[in-house]
Amino acid sequence: MKNFKVWIKAAGIRAIKTVAQTAIATIGTSAVFSAVDWRMVASASLLAGVLSLLTSVAGLPEVKEEPVIE
Repeated sequence: MKNFKVWIKAAGIRAIKTVAQTAIATIGTSAVFSAVDWRMVASASLLAGVLSLLTSVAGLPEVKEEPVIE
């Protein structure tokens, strides 16, 4: 259970950073701030966060694997 808490924290931090980076990139594509399509920014950022979490299922270098004792 301890390893899951570490994983969820690391994956959450990574997802939040991904959401922020995607929002910055999406906003940056508009010529002027008033032309920003906020629904597109939110949609793209949310999708990036979900994809980040799904990618983290494969493994995070920040979380060390505990040896399996049988």
